[in-house]
Amino acid sequence: MPPIPPLDLTQQYQAIGADINQAVLDVLASGQYIKGPPVTQFETRFAHYIGTSDCLACNSGTDALYLALRALEIGPGDEVITSPFTFIATAETISAVGATPVFVDVEADTFNIDLNQIEAAITPRTKAIVPVHLFGQPVDMTKLMAIAQRHGLFVVEDCAQAVGAQWNGQTIGSIGDVGCFSFYPTKNLGAYGDGGAVTTNRSDLAAKMRVLSDHGRTGTYYHETIGINSRLDSIQAAILLVKLRHLNQWNTQRRQVAERYSDWLAKAPDIAVPRPIAGGYSVWHQYTIRIQVQPSSQAGESPRDRLRQSLREQGVISMVYYPIPLNQQPAYRDHSSAPTPVAQRLANTVLSLPMFPELTADQQLQVVHSIKNSLQTL
Repeated sequence: MPPIPPLDLTQQYQAIGADINQAVLDVLASGQYIKGPPVTQFETRFAHYIGTSDCLACNSGTDALYLALRALEIGPGDEVITSPFTFIATAETISAVGATPVFVDVEADTFNIDLNQIEAAITPRTKAIVPVHLFGQPVDMTKLMAIAQRHGLFVVEDCAQAVGAQWNGQTIGSIGDVGCFSFYPTKNLGAYGDGGAVTTNRSDLAAKMRVLSDHGRTGTYYHETIGINSRLDSIQAAILLVKLRHLNQWNTQRRQVAERYSDWLAKAPDIAVPRPIAGGYSVWHQYTIRIQVQPSSQAGESPRDRLRQSLREQGVISMVYYPIPLNQQPAYRDHSSAPTPVAQRLANTVLSLPMFPELTADQQLQVVHSIKNSLQTL
C-alpha cells in the first residue's frame, strides 16, 4: 500500500476540479481581480453560513486576528488572555497591536484553554480573551462568555481550525465579539493560497475592520487612520465559493474518520485519544493522540518521536502540532508567564494522525495497525 500522507488535497481537486477551473476562468475573463463580485458574494454567503450579520474577507487568518484586535482598540498597556498551545499567530497579533499576551494553561484531553484558570489570570489591565478552537474542537463558549461578561472583557474567537464547528448548536465565530478564520490551503475550508475572514454581529466593528483593512481609507485618497492592506483576491473568493458548498459534507466525513480512529484506538496501550467536548460539534481539523509511554532515563528521542519515526518507516506520515508552547518560544523568552505544565507535556507527547475527508477505512486500519506494531517496540 502506498504511503499515507497527513493530508491529500489532490483527491479534493479531482472531485471538484471542473467547478474550480470554471470559477477561476470566469474571474480571469471578468478583468476584476481585486474586490470583484466573488468577494462580495463570498462575504455574504460566509456570514450566512456562520450566522452573523457581517463578514469581511481578508488576506489571512493572521490579518483577521489583527483587524479584530485593532477594531476593539486593544493596544499598549492592555493584556489579552489566550492559549500557549497553538500557532504563533494567535499571540503574535496580540503583540503586533502593542498588547501583552497572557498565557493560560490548557486541558490535557481537549487541548483547549483551561477555563478554570482564566479568572486567576485577569488583572485590571486585561481587555480581552482569545479562545482557540484547536484542532476543530470548540471551546465551552457558554462558560467562557460568562467569564467575559462578568469581567467586562471582549472575546475574539480564533476559529482558524474550526470552520463549521458548533457550540450548543451555535456556529463557532458567531458567539464572541469577532470570529477570525483562516483559509490556508490545509484548513477544512482552504483556498489555493492565503486567505482569511472576520465575522461579527456588531455593525460598528464590521465598519471599523473594513476601514482598517483598506489602508484606513474612508474616501478616495482620504485616510482616517493607519490601516493595512488586507484583501482576499477575487480568484481565491471564487474558489472558496465553490468549496463552501461542500464544507458540511467534508466535515461530516472528517467526523466519521475521527469516530473510526477513536473506536479502533480506544483500547490501544499507552495511547490517549482526544475527548469530544460535550455540547460541542467538532470538525476534526486534526485527530491528535497523546503518547503515554514513560520516557527512558537515557538521553535520546522521546517515545513520541520514536513512534513517529516507526510510523514513517511503515508508510504512515504523522505531524507534531505544537512542539514548543508559545510562552517557551525564543520570541517570548523575556515574557513573564505563569507555568503551563500541561501545554509543555502535550508538546512532548502529542501526535497528529493522517486526517482528511477522503481517508479510507482501509488506510485508517493501516495507520492503526502501524501504531499498535510500533508501540510494542517503544
